[in-house]
Amino acid sequence: MAPPMDIHRSAHPKVMIAPPRLNLRRAASYQGERGPSSSTTSRFNFNHLIFSSPPPSPGLPALVPRPRKSSSAPRPSRVLRVLVWISGLAALLILFRALIQGGERILVVGRSFEGEEQYEMVGQDELPEFPTPIALTDQHGKSRWTVSIPPSSEFPLSIKEYSDICTKCQEVAAHVRALRGKSPLSQHASQDYYYEDPYFIDVRDAEKKGILLGVQDKKRAVPTEAQDGHLVGQRKDGLADMETCRTSLTFVLESSDAGLGSALMMLWTAYGLAQKEKRAFFIEDSRWAYGQYTDMFKSSPVQNCKPPPRHQMLPCPRNAKHLVVSAATARETFGTNFNVEYENTKRTDVNREHAIYDLARIGYEALFHLNNDDHPYVNKRVKELKEKASVPQGNYNDGTIIGVHVRQGDLHPFEYQYNGAYIPLDQYAQKFQELIEERHNFSTPLGGEDIVAKQHSFMVVASDNPDVYETDEFKDSFRAQEQIKLAGKQLEEVSKPEKWVMHKFIDESFGWEGGFFASMFWNLGRATLHNADGTDDDDNSQEAEQPSADTVRLRGLVGRAYVMDLAVLGQASDTVICTMSAMGCRLLAVMMGWDKAIAGGNWVNIDGTFMWTGITL
Repeated sequence: MAPPMDIHRSAHPKVMIAPPRLNLRRAASYQGERGPSSSTTSRFNFNHLIFSSPPPSPGLPALVPRPRKSSSAPRPSRVLRVLVWISGLAALLILFRALIQGGERILVVGRSFEGEEQYEMVGQDELPEFPTPIALTDQHGKSRWTVSIPPSSEFPLSIKEYSDICTKCQEVAAHVRALRGKSPLSQHASQDYYYEDPYFIDVRDAEKKGILLGVQDKKRAVPTEAQDGHLVGQRKDGLADMETCRTSLTFVLESSDAGLGSALMMLWTAYGLAQKEKRAFFIEDSRWAYGQYTDMFKSSPVQNCKPPPRHQMLPCPRNAKHLVVSAATARETFGTNFNVEYENTKRTDVNREHAIYDLARIGYEALFHLNNDDHPYVNKRVKELKEKASVPQGNYNDGTIIGVHVRQGDLHPFEYQYNGAYIPLDQYAQKFQELIEERHNFSTPLGGEDIVAKQHSFMVVASDNPDVYETDEFKDSFRAQEQIKLAGKQLEEVSKPEKWVMHKFIDESFGWEGGFFASMFWNLGRATLHNADGTDDDDNSQEAEQPSADTVRLRGLVGRAYVMDLAVLGQASDTVICTMSAMGCRLLAVMMGWDKAIAGGNWVNIDGTFMWTGITL
């Protein structure tokens, strides 16, 4: 019998008893998957308990680090971790910048895509690079709004940009009211012409308070002289020592409408409105179709202050300190709310428009001063006509001068029966006879009718159609002015050429036949290639092509002829016969004065029974 194994006497230092919790597995767990090859090798022994180092004690810390457990979850790649770190760093920088900027958040009305009428609100921390209203939300969650125009923008903005800004202003104002938890404006407030939005901040005030300066990109370009536009009524020297105007109104002489009458009526009314609101007044004419304002009129009254930076001039809202008014924003300035404010709704006669008439009259008196070439001629012409109407001493009355304004071209009357054509010329002549009989068909204190005065009465005619002067109705009348005549198309008899002989090509004669047509005006001085299409459906196409110097000169001559006609009729006529559908007819009423034209009945409209009105949109 073999002696028992004395484990306690073993001197091997690395032998240890397996703890009671050790789970002894079958031999295959320690010796591999193959079983014992023989009974000798399968005998139980303690070789599996011999290790190079003792196993860790259950109650003591491990002497060597435990091997990592393999996990079935996929680990993020190194690229993904780098992106996460970069994103976190960027978020911290944005938060830090927002804290520096006072917590202001901008909501910008984005550009609209073609065919869309809704404007998207876009959140961002930088001012947009295009003119647009913006909503500002501070760190307390209070929202306000203003209009951001980059200082590097060209002045004036385009017609479309001004129109879009006014449309977006309404969207942003309504959005800010909703953010403030306010209900939409009541009908009374929405029709109040002088309503001031409490949540609107003027650009100048926003810059003073640092609201815009905190988010404004200081690397933006400084406006150049070309970007400043051309302001009439601004002093040429001493601007550095002058203070900036507290409030101002700048009228932009640019429109897709070729007619000059609408521009003058709007200009005069805008000036009267600026005087009533105590605003400085400037005229911008850098893109006027008729050339420079001072080529036709003397400069507007010079202001005692300098205009503000151009990016502070806003087309809306109405209570902006520095307002820009143009044909593109006419509805904002002269729309329904303007009529509600200035019309006398208690009256149903022509006195309803008296206050609006007064605004236009103020503008006429201040601005309608012809240039140094045309003004002396008009004065001389008016004097000549009045001398023709005067009768020898001893007679009771002088003759009556009846001014007749005939507008044809592409403008048609209001009256339904003549809407597709023109008022017949015999109606002008018939009204002239009626007025003469009414005023001179009576017995004088010396006895007999006022025959001499009748003989000295005549018509003074102004028309956009040169052929009108040659008609039977006006063959005995006088032209309003002969300084600039619009030539008609002269039909010359041309001998019939022989069939077999080659002849030099003769271009068809061209003239201002038929009256004033917008397509003819826009094509003055342009190549025949442009005249192939007589219409122009794109209102902004006139901005795309800069007119040549000859084109501007021809347009200027047309404008000068128009204003001289009005000046002679307005100053020389005792009575004016015209059609209210023509803006020149309404301008003549303003030039004659309320007492003479309206109250005295010397402004005679033969186009229906319409009363005088000013701007029509």
